[in-house]
Amino acid sequence: MNRVFEIQEKILDKIAEFESADIQRDITLSWERIHLASCAAVGRILALKRGADPELSAIACSVHDYGRIITGKQRDHAMAGYEPLKLFLEESGCFTPDEVELLATAAKKHSSKKEVGSPIEEIVKDADVFDCYQYGMPLDREEQRARLKTILEEISH
Repeated sequence: MNRVFEIQEKILDKIAEFESADIQRDITLSWERIHLASCAAVGRILALKRGADPELSAIACSVHDYGRIITGKQRDHAMAGYEPLKLFLEESGCFTPDEVELLATAAKKHSSKKEVGSPIEEIVKDADVFDCYQYGMPLDREEQRARLKTILEEISH
């Protein structure tokens, strides 16, 4: 089993824990499942195109909305997920401490679409925007629409 599959399986198990929880959610758990898997696929493709690590990129894309999964809230979910995601990744036993920090930081910064971060942070931001676009989710912020335009230009070449 590769680490992408392993961490996706673990996060799907985590999502299942919330099925019966009485949490008012901004986004459905069905969307979380679809989004984590399809973002990972988009992230792997972007990483291959950009020369980044495809495995870590796919994993970062898989876990980037961990904060929203555990809180049910869209607002500040990237920051809210940082420490719990670090613990989740550490407990998985799949990652070095440096990888845990890299993955959790990419998740923490993915909502900051105006800022430029590490290659994996940028892949997560772009995969997130593209995935929302491909499923017809609204891109309410100008920086999301600007990223989408750039991504569409990149993949058309």
